Formats: sequence, C-alpha cells, structure tokens
Amino acid sequence: MADTKQVQYYVMCVSAFSDKKNLNQRDAFNYLYDHKGIDFLIECYDAEHALSLDDAVDDLTRVCKNNGGNIE
Repeated sequence: MADTKQVQYYVMCVSAFSDKKNLNQRDAFNYLYDHKGIDFLIECYDAEHALSLDDAVDDLTRVCKNNGGNIE
C-alpha cells in the first residue's frame, strides 16, 4: 500500500504530465491509467522518484507509447 509521500508523488507526476501534454488532469490520469503509466509509477517508484519530473514525464510517455498510447 502506498504511503502519503508516494501518493503525493503520483499526483505530481500526473499534474506534470497533464501540463506538458496540454491535457486536463482527469484526461491525463485516464490516459496514464489506460496505457499502464500509473502501474509503472507504482512499480518503479523507488527509482523514478529520484529523477526529475521532466524525466518522469518522458518515462511515462515512453511507457504509454509502448502500451498503445499515441501522445508524444
């Protein structure tokens, strides 16, 4: 189960993704959820939270694209 810091990090990543991709936060979350980006954040939290948010957004973009997403 995620602790408060992890949940805050997930929210920050969704927000950064939505800002960079010009999506509202709901659409960004749904896209990330549908294309395994949220699963990636949860599974790789230990490594990802040590990176910048820009790096996390780049990683999320790549993961989602690998899982059928079409947002560059």
